[in-house]
Amino acid sequence: MLSSTTRRRAASLFKLKPLSLLSLSTSSDANSNASSDQLDRLLRLYSRSPTKLSLALSSTSNPPSTTSLRHALKSLPLDSAFSLFSSLPPSLVSPGLAAPLLRRMATPRLLSKALQLLDEMPSDANNCENQKEEMFRCLVDALCKKGSVKEAADLFEHMRDRFKPDLRCFNSLLYGWCKLGKLEEAKYVLVQIRKCGFEPDIVVYNTLLGGFAAAGKMEDAYELMKDMREKGCEPNVISYTTVIQGLCTKGRMDEAMRVFVEMSRVNCIADSVTYSTLISGFCKSGDVKRGYELLDLMVVKGLRLDPDAYFSLFIAHEQKDQLEEGLELLDRMNKSRCLPDNRVYNVLIRLACKLGELKQACDLWNQMESSGVELSLDTFIIIINGLAGKGDSVKACWFFKQMVEKDLFVMPHYGVLKTLLNALVREGKLELAKDIWNCIVQSRCELNECAWTIWIHAIFSKRHIKEACMYCIEMLDAGLMPQPDTFAKLMKGLKKLYNREIAKEITDKVRAMAAERGVSFKMYKRRGVRDLEMKLEAKRKGKNKGGEKNKRISAQQGRIRAEQKKNIIVDDDDEIDDE
Repeated sequence: MLSSTTRRRAASLFKLKPLSLLSLSTSSDANSNASSDQLDRLLRLYSRSPTKLSLALSSTSNPPSTTSLRHALKSLPLDSAFSLFSSLPPSLVSPGLAAPLLRRMATPRLLSKALQLLDEMPSDANNCENQKEEMFRCLVDALCKKGSVKEAADLFEHMRDRFKPDLRCFNSLLYGWCKLGKLEEAKYVLVQIRKCGFEPDIVVYNTLLGGFAAAGKMEDAYELMKDMREKGCEPNVISYTTVIQGLCTKGRMDEAMRVFVEMSRVNCIADSVTYSTLISGFCKSGDVKRGYELLDLMVVKGLRLDPDAYFSLFIAHEQKDQLEEGLELLDRMNKSRCLPDNRVYNVLIRLACKLGELKQACDLWNQMESSGVELSLDTFIIIINGLAGKGDSVKACWFFKQMVEKDLFVMPHYGVLKTLLNALVREGKLELAKDIWNCIVQSRCELNECAWTIWIHAIFSKRHIKEACMYCIEMLDAGLMPQPDTFAKLMKGLKKLYNREIAKEITDKVRAMAAERGVSFKMYKRRGVRDLEMKLEAKRKGKNKGGEKNKRISAQQGRIRAEQKKNIIVDDDDEIDDE
């Protein structure tokens, strides 16, 4: 037992007011955070003694809230979370609380530990067996969703005597097999459902329909829908939409429309998802006109228009370089009171940049910002790449700094960084490039070897060898080791400058760092020379291929011109002979 001092210490950690079921769902973040902090303190005190932790939790007059416990079970290291749950008094144990932990343990490696958790469920808990059944269903479902369907099926079969099979477990297995594309196993689950005396419901049928549609087994899907009707389970809008989606994926648009017409015939009303699926299918097959017709029909039917209904049309216009049509569709979208999302703006901004309409791209950006649409990392990358690619690197720098200020560049996105820095160095705007680099360094972004390599190579490419070496020294001082080919390139450049002092400083730092990491400096150096030679050879071959291609094109064009000239001469001779 705990001493009275220990009990008072544990009780002092939880001086929150008791929370009712209603207050649990509406409690403020501040209370949740406070409860979570107090729980963390208690865990630190008794983390090595589950028994003491259990007594401490049960002895507090105001125990931690369910929200705090769920958060702890999700965020703690798995061993600590397992100890915490095992230490909980029976009054705090519930299937809802066990679910986060069971889902984390739903892997073949940890399955035995998950079953141990199930077996060690407090015996004096209310409705203990019912709670264990609920936890078992949760475990089977988590295994299936993580792709461990065979393990889930074996567990389900092994535990059949202890836990009665139900439709939820069967549906989890059905979903798992369908997701893996193993339809024969999925069909067997359907047989097992009927053997156990259950009649498959609409959820079971729709899960299997989704598996058939995803695998392109449309004939099997038709047979299943026929079977549904014979069993008295009429297909619903989800059933029909699933089949339509499978047909659209295969480009079988005529069949998809026949299924759509059949829906109306049996009084199954198509929803926005059905129409959006058909619009997407027609746009992918190149029939944008039919897509617009379906969009008009949605308006006539009074259906809610969402960005998904429009998005496929925007993609179709982008593929055909139709910026004006895309802008007209955006205007129509705004007039229908359907707020465009960042996906729509991303498509239009990318298209405007591609066509060199940089002012239009910036106008779309401003419109997006004023409409309150979230500016995502993808949006910044699209406009920065577009502006830098079309020669407006100054404006691209402004957007890059905005991205950094909004903390969207926490982990470097090396593609956009490389594009922008190379564009600036290529245009001779070295000071602006340095400004961008300093902006990144001063931000919260954690720079790694790739980011430093991009910058050093960009500087080196314009023969700023000494500056590139200074940045390499900064990189080494930050505890990062340059790639072997980067080291070889810098040494080669310094050799041409006869700068032995900097070469020695870099070499000494790299040699020391290699020794710390257990890397042979000689092997590192040789690999750098080899990698650099391979890259130079690949570059030369690329140029030669390009040169040979240009020669072939020039020779072909020369032959065409010679033929044309010959034809003209022959025609002139014919005219003379006629005379």
